[in-house]
Amino acid sequence: MKDRNKTKKSIISFFFILLAVLCFVSATSAADINEEGVLLKVGVPTDRCPVFYRDMETGEITGIGADLISLSARNAGYRVELTEIKEETLKAALDNKEYDIVMPFGSAITSASGAASIVTDNLIQTPFTLVTEEKRRFPPLNAAKVGMLKSLSGGAETVHQLYPGMEITLYQNMAQCVQALHDGEVDALLHNSYVWSYILQKPSYSNLSVQPSAMFSMDFRAGTLDDLKGREIIDRLNAGIAEMKDTQVQAIVLDYTSRRLYKYDFYDYLYEYGLVLGLAVLLIISLLIIFVMKQHAIHLEQEEKMRQLIDYDALTGVWSLKGFRKRVEEILQAHPDIPYFISYNNIRNFKFINDSFGMEAGDELLRFWAETSLKVLGENEAIGRIEGDHFVVLREIRGEEKFIEDENNVLNSVKNFFVNRGKDQSVQICSGIYVLTPADYQKIDVDHMLDFARVAEKRVKESGREGYEFYNPRQWEKGKRTSDIVSCFSQALTSGELKVWYHPQVDYATRTVIGAEALCRWNHSKLGWISPGEFIPVLEEAGYIFDLDSYVWETVCKDLKRWNDQGIRRSVSVNLSRKDIRGDFDIVKHFCDLISRYELQPDQLRIEITETAYVEEGEILADTTKRLEDAGFMVEMDDFGSGYSSLHMLKEIPVDRIKLDLHFLEGKGDMEKSRIIVRYMIRMVRSLGMKLIAEGVEEAEQAEFLHSLGCKEMQGFYFYKPMPTEEFEKLK
Repeated sequence: MKDRNKTKKSIISFFFILLAVLCFVSATSAADINEEGVLLKVGVPTDRCPVFYRDMETGEITGIGADLISLSARNAGYRVELTEIKEETLKAALDNKEYDIVMPFGSAITSASGAASIVTDNLIQTPFTLVTEEKRRFPPLNAAKVGMLKSLSGGAETVHQLYPGMEITLYQNMAQCVQALHDGEVDALLHNSYVWSYILQKPSYSNLSVQPSAMFSMDFRAGTLDDLKGREIIDRLNAGIAEMKDTQVQAIVLDYTSRRLYKYDFYDYLYEYGLVLGLAVLLIISLLIIFVMKQHAIHLEQEEKMRQLIDYDALTGVWSLKGFRKRVEEILQAHPDIPYFISYNNIRNFKFINDSFGMEAGDELLRFWAETSLKVLGENEAIGRIEGDHFVVLREIRGEEKFIEDENNVLNSVKNFFVNRGKDQSVQICSGIYVLTPADYQKIDVDHMLDFARVAEKRVKESGREGYEFYNPRQWEKGKRTSDIVSCFSQALTSGELKVWYHPQVDYATRTVIGAEALCRWNHSKLGWISPGEFIPVLEEAGYIFDLDSYVWETVCKDLKRWNDQGIRRSVSVNLSRKDIRGDFDIVKHFCDLISRYELQPDQLRIEITETAYVEEGEILADTTKRLEDAGFMVEMDDFGSGYSSLHMLKEIPVDRIKLDLHFLEGKGDMEKSRIIVRYMIRMVRSLGMKLIAEGVEEAEQAEFLHSLGCKEMQGFYFYKPMPTEEFEKLK
């Protein structure tokens, strides 16, 4: 019995011990659970520093709002997990089941799906501030246009409840908000003052200012959907909020608002220090430019030194062979109308001079030769030393007098170099001269020219004498003659050497003078009479033919004016060269001005253009002919049938009169065939309705033959030779 009672007591004692252990474990577990708390997921935005933002070092969500909700939740027995909301608005975030609560709200709102929400008691009173541009007038709040962040759409509803007349526009980010303010789309931007204290630290926002008079406060609450779970969470949080002390709240706000949280990005530094950076970049660029330019200058200097070594002779300073070759090519390309010669010069006793007086004396002689030559050479001439005592010169042909002058000033000075210094030794110079031909200008080969000049120099040297010799004497005479004509032309125009003569044109039936062709004659004071066949091609080649033609045209108009005043009306044919017609000159206007100035009728000035010119410059001359005829001038095709005939030009060129060349009736060949050709040429011209005059009539038989074919107007030596104005005026 005792044993049974003892066993019973033992069982009861074990039960109480087990119950005590279970109670202890239960109490311990309860204590642990209460210490860790229930997990509360809070969805918050992270773009509202210092209210909500991510710490740059830890990446955790922090800020005034984060600390306030954490403190109140801890008081309510919750363990907070802050999560960045991914939705664009808090209204949309309310519908996301991943969040237990969402914040911040100013008041309860409807979710994006239309569900009602419930919010906590106010955690803190957050001041909301309007920011505007400086000096902008701000309208009353109920009439203002305000910009807010799209993520503040919930707060926007609260603001709209407070100010129904306010027009609120939502933007994606703060940069868009500020741009809208700059563009005048809104009057102000609205955000809480804590966030503004952060945002307005951005340098580029320095022109934005807070509107103190427009300040108002909004509640700072957490919210969730209004259901059983939501109300339970809100009730517990409200209890936790009630336990927060004002000093705790103020300490949290002071902690974050006193921090320098704004971090400059690249554009902030650029805005803040843009001028300094710009100046620094400009300085660096300038230094780089200076460095590059200096390097370029050094490179150019080195190139110039190399060019000097290659293109110039180190002893005398004149061109080397390579430099002379390049310079001559440049000159001839630039001046194809100037006659030139190249001379190859050599001192035949130079070795004796070096042996007798020393190499220094020989070098001094070479330098003297170069210096003396450079004094007389023009800009478009050149001298080079190609080796030893061999000099080459490119010189313009300026006539016999200039050649003799060069011989006296240069060659004789070099010959007497030692004599003038008291030594009985003359310098013997052998020179070969090559006169450039037209072909040399077409295909410039300086070495080829020098070879010819050297051939002439060798002939002098091998003959045992000194002096000079021409490789091509005829070309020299021609070049010298050309130079004389060109150089004397300007003076001839003013001195009266050039005269206008007239070659009468007659009506064969009546033998009366019906007009004349104006010709030019040159009686040179030294060269005598120069044939037009010589000086006209030279002046055409040299580019002076327009000056000559203008002189003839002007003189003819003066004579026609004088004859008109005397009551004698005449018509004169004047020649127009194809080179007178240029793109930069209006030849038709020139003739119109002439007849206007001298009060003439256009038909008194007949314009002759050679058949050759029409063939070579058909298109431009056709246009000029048409314009001359429109102005009332008679246009004649000169030298028709002279051997360059292009019959299709008669169809294309609207000439008034044909001047028939009678070379068919001269010289050798079958004269009967010649007569047939002339007969059909006259018939063709008359059938085309053109007037006709035959030129070059020298025999009575030719005149009778032409007249029998219907050609009445003639010009030639059979009737009259070209004559001075005084003689022509006596004709009737």
